[in-house]
Amino acid sequence: MYRQANTSAKMPINKHLWVLLGCVFVVMIGFGITLPVLPFYVERLALEGGASREAIVLHVTLLTGVYALMQLLFAPVWGSWSDRVGRRPPILIGIAGYIVAQILFGLATSLWLLYLARIFGGILSSATLPVAGAYVADLTSEAERSRGMAWFGTAVSLGFVVGPALGGTLSQSDLHLNVKFGHLLINSFSVPFFAAALIGLITLFVCMRWLQESLPTTGAGRRVKPSRSSWRPLVRTLAPFLGLALAAQFGLATFEAIFALYAQVKFSYGPGQVGLVFVVCGLVMTVFQLGVVGLLAGHIRELRQIGVGFALMGTSMALLVVPSRRFSVLLLVGLLASGTALVSPNLAALISKRSGTGGTGAALGAQNAANSFGQVTGPILGGALFLWQTNAPYVLTGVMLIAVSALIAYSVLARKQAAVFAP
Repeated sequence: MYRQANTSAKMPINKHLWVLLGCVFVVMIGFGITLPVLPFYVERLALEGGASREAIVLHVTLLTGVYALMQLLFAPVWGSWSDRVGRRPPILIGIAGYIVAQILFGLATSLWLLYLARIFGGILSSATLPVAGAYVADLTSEAERSRGMAWFGTAVSLGFVVGPALGGTLSQSDLHLNVKFGHLLINSFSVPFFAAALIGLITLFVCMRWLQESLPTTGAGRRVKPSRSSWRPLVRTLAPFLGLALAAQFGLATFEAIFALYAQVKFSYGPGQVGLVFVVCGLVMTVFQLGVVGLLAGHIRELRQIGVGFALMGTSMALLVVPSRRFSVLLLVGLLASGTALVSPNLAALISKRSGTGGTGAALGAQNAANSFGQVTGPILGGALFLWQTNAPYVLTGVMLIAVSALIAYSVLARKQAAVFAP
């Protein structure tokens, strides 16, 4: 029997959870803003230094990868720290770091300043997502967990909608903005990052006022400290799920990092058109996580949904090399987004359920590290394949994701057979 009782058909959303989801939404705006703008921003700075096309592709992928590398290194630290000191302090630190990084990015006049902004932003903003996921887990029961993570994923997706739209719209060159202060420059590329920083500042004040701590305290007001568990057994327990998180993020990061370059070469897309594609991607994720994932929670087991999600991601990526019309591109990107919407919240729910008492922050920090490793390797390998052959990143990554889906299907069927023939 693969149907579970749906004990949370109408999960109430705690008012503090709304504030948290707003934080996640804002942080993802900052991530999404860079997607349509970064290749053109880097191209302008690199060409001024006489860089070649190959160097531009390399810098785009490295700037994407270095941000994820910082998250890979620091997300587990933030997650584990939040289990001891509480969720609120790391979230506030993450938002403050996000604000500073956006300002630095908007003022950059050279590639080394872009790298500095990405490294700084990656270190501090990596506190937000894993700790926010642990906050959701703190406020939901196991029966509600998948639906709570779907709400969390919806906030991520909505930020992914607004970010590219903001970046593509506010970076238009017809703004004719060009003010220089020594090594710092404010021009049309700066505007979306300053807008994101302003939104982040407002969010920081809101969180300081209304975001409450989710971990319990003792009667004396002291934080209840969880039992400290070793990383090795935790990672060993979660290894299959961390592997799935790595594969999913590798595929998604390859799509995100390469698409602006790919669309520029193959379809002659500019920042506005690339931004539209990412907006569609985020909207589909939002609709699926609000509707489909929420409806399926408690009816179809998470692993089956994850398997279908990988199949959709792989098929759509492999077919992205075929279309030449915008509608076909948007349709395939929508399928990719729907697959991602099935994978991400269900994986987070499974990992949080298997984290043990008091280790949710550490477990979701480990997941974020696996995600980040995929976000590091995806752009770098994807960029190398793109330089070798334009279609190669999407074809090979699509085949890999389909193979992961087949492996999950085999695992599910093997478990079913074992259950049937068990004495």
